[in-house]
Amino acid sequence: MQHRTVFEVMTHEVVTAAPQTPFKQIARLFAENGVSAVPVVDPDRRLLGVVSEADLLRSTAELPVLEGRWSGVRLLSQERGLPDAETAAQLMTSPAVTARPDWNLAETARTMHRKGVKRLPVTDETGRLVGIISRSDLLRPFLRRDTAIREEIEHDVLADTLRLAPGTIRVAVDDGVVRLTGRVDERADIPVIARLCRSVDGVVALHESIEHAYDNLALDVEPPR
Repeated sequence: MQHRTVFEVMTHEVVTAAPQTPFKQIARLFAENGVSAVPVVDPDRRLLGVVSEADLLRSTAELPVLEGRWSGVRLLSQERGLPDAETAAQLMTSPAVTARPDWNLAETARTMHRKGVKRLPVTDETGRLVGIISRSDLLRPFLRRDTAIREEIEHDVLADTLRLAPGTIRVAVDDGVVRLTGRVDERADIPVIARLCRSVDGVVALHESIEHAYDNLALDVEPPR
């Protein structure tokens, strides 16, 4: 089975900022390109950090409100934007959490969730920026047609990987939900079949009602000869 990688779904043409890019130009990049963060790179496109909308907002958190009163937000000195935080180099979060082009999408989603970020710059082995991947990019496999998912399960999983005879397991896919029916010899084969089918890109959920000839999980039972 061939799982999609970060390289296949990432945005290759990335809006970036230089270390000296000023605050207002960064805000303009956000507005003009419909993005909420930009990687900061050096002249060789090596990633230095990331500036997000949160970084810009943090730098203005202690400005007075329009009526002249302070907003009441008090940040620690190391957390608030200092008066001289005027450029990308001063505003950015560094080091940035990154992904690699050959990562699978499940690994990338786990990293985003664990780090609490909405997107990851993608760098090569030298640290150069080659793309960026967002949460929406991770959802692209779920746009696959049901027929494509069914064909991959039947051919790549059941036939090529598990070497099951045609018709042993019947596959139905509806809006990404897979249903498996059929009969196998050993009960222990069923969770393996389900796990491999569930891992196919674009599968939303899997339900199985596969029967078995004998239960080799309950006891140490030899299969019938």
